[in-house]
Formats: sequence, C-alpha cells, structure tokens
Amino acid sequence: MKTCIKNLFLLPALMTGLGLIQPVTAQIFTTLHTFTAISGSNYTNSDGAQPYAGLILSGNTLYGAANAGGTNGSGTVFAINTNGAGYTVLYTFTAINYNGSFDTNSDGYSPETGLIISGNTLYGTTFAGGTNGSGTVFAINTNGTGFTVLYTFTALSGSRYTNSDGAYPYGTLILSGNTLYGEASEGGTNNGGTVFAINTNGTRFTNLYTFTFGNDGGDPVGGLTLSGNSLYGTTYGGGSFGHGTVFAVNINGTGFTTLHNFTTVSGSPYTNSDGANPDCTLILSGNTLYGTTTAGGTHGFGTVFALNINNTNLTTLHTFAGGSDGRSPYAGLILSGNTLYGTAAGAQIFPPPEGGTNGSGTMFAINTDGTGFTNLYNFTLTRTNSSGAFTNSDGVLPTAGLILSGSTLYGTAQYGGSSDNGTVFGLNLVPSLGITAAGNQVLLSWPTWAPNFNLLTATNLAEPIVWATASPAPVVVNAQNIVTNPISETQQFFRLSQ
Repeated sequence: MKTCIKNLFLLPALMTGLGLIQPVTAQIFTTLHTFTAISGSNYTNSDGAQPYAGLILSGNTLYGAANAGGTNGSGTVFAINTNGAGYTVLYTFTAINYNGSFDTNSDGYSPETGLIISGNTLYGTTFAGGTNGSGTVFAINTNGTGFTVLYTFTALSGSRYTNSDGAYPYGTLILSGNTLYGEASEGGTNNGGTVFAINTNGTRFTNLYTFTFGNDGGDPVGGLTLSGNSLYGTTYGGGSFGHGTVFAVNINGTGFTTLHNFTTVSGSPYTNSDGANPDCTLILSGNTLYGTTTAGGTHGFGTVFALNINNTNLTTLHTFAGGSDGRSPYAGLILSGNTLYGTAAGAQIFPPPEGGTNGSGTMFAINTDGTGFTNLYNFTLTRTNSSGAFTNSDGVLPTAGLILSGSTLYGTAQYGGSSDNGTVFGLNLVPSLGITAAGNQVLLSWPTWAPNFNLLTATNLAEPIVWATASPAPVVVNAQNIVTNPISETQQFFRLSQ
C-alpha cells in the first residue's frame, strides 16, 4: 500500500476579531493493491491482472474481478480490505482451450464486469469462455466457496454469429428479488446483443429483448438500471445515427422504447452536440438519468449528460476537451447529494495514453446542473520501459466507475502500477475550509464535491469541547458551500466534520 499525499481530516479555522487563518488543502490517494507481473505463454500470476471492472463494498471489504492473470491466466475474483490489507484471491478461473472457433472452459474467463452482492453471495459474469465460448453467469460465496455456473450462453453460429440468448455479457448485473438482469453485448437472433433475466438459482433464463442494430441500437455494454418495472440502459452502437442509444424496457420484456439517439458525428476527432458511443451504466435520480459517452461532444472526447425520462430531453452537462479535464469516460457515474463522480480513462494504451494533466486518466466531480466541474485527481505520468509497459505508482486507464464510502472514492485502474497490470486505489476527499472577510461578515466555504461534511462551531477549545452545528445552513454558490456569519469580538472556532 502506498500513500501519495498526507491527510488532514479535520480542518479547524480560528477567527478572533479580524484574525483569519486559511487552512491547507489536503487529499490522500492510496494505492491499495498493485497487481503483479504476468509471465509464461498463458500470462499467469498469483493475483490476477488488468481489472477492467469496478468494485463493490460490504463492510470494510472491497470485492472485484481481474480480467486476466491468476494461475490459469483466465482472471480472478478477489477481496481486499479498504485499508489495503488482506488481499485474497477468492476464485481463479480455469484454463481455456481453443476448439477451432472459440475459447472454451468449464466456468468462463475474462470477467470484465463488476460484481453485485446479496447476503454472502457474489454474482457476476465472464465475457467469454464457458463450454460454448460465449460467456457465463456465476455465483460465489464471499469466503471463496461454492462457485457455481448459473448459466452458460449458447454457441454462436452462421455467418452472422447469432444464437437465441446472446453472447459475451458485458454490463454489471442488477438484482431484484430473486431475479438477476443483465446484458449480452453480442449474439441474439440479430447479433446485436440482448437483455436477459435469470433466477439466482440458475433457473428460468429469459431473453427479454434482442437488439437489431437499427433504431433500437446494438452492442449493449454498459449494464442496466432498474426503477419500478422498468430497466434503463445504453447501447454503444446502432440507433438512428449509428452512435448508440438510451433505452427503456419493462422487466417482462415488453414496452421497449428508445429514449435518445445520439446524433451524427463529423470531423476529426468526431464531434457533435450530445456525445456518442455510451459505454456506461446509467444512474437515475427522480426522473433524470445521468450518464457518459466515450466520444463525441464539441471536442470529440466524450460527454457527461442528463436525460429526463418523461420528455426525453437530453442536456450535455460537460464536454471533455481532452486536456486537464480528461477524455473518454467509459464508466458510469455515482451520485452523492447534488454531485456526480466519475472517471475519464484517457486514450488507448497504444499509442501512449492521453487525457488529464499527465495523460493517464482522471477522477472528476460535477454538479447535477452541470456547474462546478472539478478534476479531483490526475493519474501520474507513465514511463515506458524496454518491454513497452506503462508503469507508475497509481495506475493508468481507469475504465471502471467509482464507489463512495464516507469521504473516500474507491476504484480500479486497468493498467499501470509497478507491473503495468493495474491497481486498486482509494481517494480520500478532504476539503479545505476557506475563511474570507467581506465587510462586517465572515464567509466560510468548502467545495460541493466534498461529500457528507458539516460545518461545526465552538466558542473555546477547553476539554470537553462542545461542537455545535453552525448556522445558518450553507447555500451553494459557484460549486461552493457558503455559510455567512457576522464578525464580532467573540472568539469562535470552526471545523468541518462528517
């Protein structure tokens, strides 16, 4: 575990008369785990490699999947404590065999999506492998026991590589009651991918919808969001202009609706007004869906958008410029209060990556109304060694979404780290408390991207200190929480606390 920046969690600010003390901003980036080097013809190691997917948290334990590596080179399921201790490989997928058309094995390989948890059971998918080479749905206990293949997707056939149920599941599953819902990125009767449902015991697999690559879209890779009886998702391709869609479908497979077709792109890079090729899982707050596109927008490097499900009006909240703000956000967003958090991956690994100050990807925050875009972290500048690998301390290409616990964001980087096989990381969002005199008032401020913080005040620091919530309640101005207090001769102390 490597800590890059020192932490300052509580930020006291002393105001005596007109004496104002400005605190120092502090954030902690911590590399919780660096995946080890892979070797041999099957590219094996002990712990896994290249975590494409994000994490899930239960208690103090993070669970995730590594796309490659492990003792058979087919990927792993892992657990790690939030403090970086106790990294454990819960399961290693079996070796693959090439059967002349597809890579097959008994349990699947290349788990490229995140896990979900219910009780002591983790559910997930593998992108490929299984007895037909088209991927699997699996379950495993959180202690690593009881691995079960719940479903194996059928073989693709014919010149268009079609089947009845879909192939290559990509998006993270969601769970409602005893039913898992997911997406297969290819296959189905049109080879445009499918939306499916399956019981948690592996019974009653149902193909809910097959994409045509027409106005409905094709290649659904982002995962689903459930609200009531409606599933919401995105397709990377297809649609009226060929650059993807946002869609809704009922949980029984009826009522499919295309909510938005991303518009035509032009130029180089390919630009438009609303973005193109979404690869994200949407989040829903009220009647508004929030998501990202990997390309398009006015600079061609992707967007953050909001879409009202009632009138299907899409608003572009941010267009990535490919510079200090990053580029190509592959993952979906998370929401805390009125702030969205996400990752911008940067460009592909070869040629060398671009996006962010150092070219290795970013973490960002933005308000739900599109204001206050903040680059929270730039992954560090990589170096290319003699083998062509990109190595650094914190990771390269954060393609997965984030999770938030308290004031810490947790995530994965697909590459980079000491062996160029990716990292698991945490970023503690510790705000600074600013104090500014304005006439006979003192303005106390802290950024809106700092989640779950309250302003407290005390009249002295004698033990026991009595801290009380400061008044009035903060108002938001230019992405800052602002509390206004009159200046007096009374001594006061302030701090931010969760």
